Amino acid sequence: MRVHVADHPLITHKLSVLRDARTPSPVFRQLTEELVTLLAYEATRNVKVSPVEITTPVTTTMGVKISEPRPIVVPILRAGLGMLEGLVKLLPTAEVGFLGMVRDETTFEPTTYAERLPDDLSDRQCFAIDPMLATGGSLAAAISSSSTAARRTSPRSACSARPRASPRSRPWPATVM
Repeated sequence: MRVHVADHPLITHKLSVLRDARTPSPVFRQLTEELVTLLAYEATRNVKVSPVEITTPVTTTMGVKISEPRPIVVPILRAGLGMLEGLVKLLPTAEVGFLGMVRDETTFEPTTYAERLPDDLSDRQCFAIDPMLATGGSLAAAISSSSTAARRTSPRSACSARPRASPRSRPWPATVM
């Protein structure tokens, strides 16, 4: 697993304001959307595209379009909903699914309480989004479950607890951002 630390000045600035206890709720929501849009730019670097012929004002040429089947964005409810708008701004044709998970406070194991996903995820690029990567239990359970076993799942988080951002604690080979 590769951990990508997005240390761009705009990202670190927005994250600092976002984390400040004095930041009012409306500013927090706006900053979350802006931050996720910036992170989504990098997260979609390897989105699948297909060649397409286009007509410009001057000539006909080749371009690219997002491939079918379309990528799917899956926020882990409820916290992941705050990241949804920022990601679909860059992928407006992406399908959106939902996965509700809750952690048992005794065992700390996550369980799924709600799911709305396509029946077949076998050839989909899936962006599982959750704003905070702490132990990674919810994301690991979401990615490992048979119903969300997309061929290419990319977990995305806005921030991580440093001790948990280690390869041994992650069951997936994708990049965490």
